[in-house]
Amino acid sequence: MPRLKVAVLFGGRSGEHEVSLVSGASVMGALAERHDVIPVLIDRTGRWLLQGTPGPEGGEPVFLLPSPPDRGALRRLADAAVAARPDVYFPVLHGTFGEDGTVQGLLELAAVPCVGSGAAASAAAMDKELMKALFAAADVPQTPYRVLHGRDEATRERVVAELGLPLFVKPANLGSSVGVSKVKAAAELGPAFDLAFAYDRKIVVEAAVKENRELEVSVLGNDEPEASVPGEIVPDREFYDYDSKYSPQSRTQLRIPAPLEPEVAEEVRRLGVRAFRAVDACGYARVDFLLDRPTGRVLVNEINTIPGFTSISMFPKLWAASGLPYPELLARLVDLALARHAERSRLRTDYRP
Repeated sequence: MPRLKVAVLFGGRSGEHEVSLVSGASVMGALAERHDVIPVLIDRTGRWLLQGTPGPEGGEPVFLLPSPPDRGALRRLADAAVAARPDVYFPVLHGTFGEDGTVQGLLELAAVPCVGSGAAASAAAMDKELMKALFAAADVPQTPYRVLHGRDEATRERVVAELGLPLFVKPANLGSSVGVSKVKAAAELGPAFDLAFAYDRKIVVEAAVKENRELEVSVLGNDEPEASVPGEIVPDREFYDYDSKYSPQSRTQLRIPAPLEPEVAEEVRRLGVRAFRAVDACGYARVDFLLDRPTGRVLVNEINTIPGFTSISMFPKLWAASGLPYPELLARLVDLALARHAERSRLRTDYRP
């Protein structure tokens, strides 16, 4: 079988730019075993830069026409000549303008195969307000929460009265724990709100599970998704924040598989698939959970449709522990993208009574 040309989109215009650089490098290194990789860096201004060798900067400015007849060609910005013609696009973009359905929408308009979820599922999973509403509709258990579009003293008092303390304050549309604060006293709400609103026009406030274990499961598939063995995060600090996830000095432990009773592990896997279907995800995702220690109740925290792909990321590690090595996992993701694209291509776009 001829080697496919896979364009990897990495970097991006978000607060998770640096994380995407590391994820992208890891993905491209493993993909190169079976496919021809086309590195496309999206810089902080949103420019698409076609690179010969992947790196954090540099490259030739290119663009993608949202036109199916162009067959996904990357064209030079200077003269519109075709610079590359990928067979598949693989977005490894975390956060806004990449994981939120914007890039997926462009790829859908261009009618090219794309690894991962489409525009609607990506947007719904990225926006914690939409995600939580879909979880509620699908009877996915989660912690009590409130969504705020602004704040004043009355709002602050109401949130504390309704949710209690401690609680978490998060931007509605961001990941990697960027802009997230754990609030243990009412006086801390103001700074937490300021930080979250600096990243988004709306924020989510969640009741904390005071005694919890943090669990994760990886999901893979299109219409028949499967869940990996569960893993457990043991943070090296108050909660699993940005530095705990990515700092070289982090002492956070990853337990794979998580030490769980068989029935709890099965519940985590079952709820992971339910959350995946609730947002109509496809391809892959990572689902995060909180296990309430006193009650044993499993609560879904969130779903990530483009989870971290660094060397220490849980998504590939969980599948490796489930019997699917990293290179085979990436090949499977490309195959799933081609299968979903073929399915969409067979759909009618005209009306004939």
